Amino acid sequence: MRITAFIVALFAFWLLLSGVYTPFFVLSGLGASIAVAAFARRMGIADIEGFPLQFARAVVTYWPWLLKEIFVAGWQVTRAILSPRLDVTPTLVRFTPSQTTAVGLVTHANSITLTPGTITIDAEPQSFLVHALTREGAAGLAGSAMDRRVSHLERIARCSRQR
Repeated sequence: MRITAFIVALFAFWLLLSGVYTPFFVLSGLGASIAVAAFARRMGIADIEGFPLQFARAVVTYWPWLLKEIFVAGWQVTRAILSPRLDVTPTLVRFTPSQTTAVGLVTHANSITLTPGTITIDAEPQSFLVHALTREGAAGLAGSAMDRRVSHLERIARCSRQR
């Protein structure tokens, strides 16, 4: 029953993003949703319990926060580039992320890369190497709000999987 709900959620998301509603594309989307759900279940990503609501709430609060960070960083990068003083000071920063799972590390690394002015060059379990366009962007990486928020997501996901 819960796998069916997962398929329906995937298919609804696909319909929302697709914008093409011809029979071929709708059936393709349904087939892709079923395939993704089957692979996710086989890989142990989507278990019999389905998608926990507690984790959904955490994700729903993380994404708007990340979007805000993307817009703020985009504005800061634009100001740095257009400034007559050209406050661009490329910097490499190595720091230890607080995540312990592969999904947590990837989420953190991708969140850094999505934020304008920073890109994760190397992601290892004990070390991230990040290129930052400005010193201010580099200073805010180690022990950042992003690190704490992704760790919070990771804890909720781990707790929901143990139930």
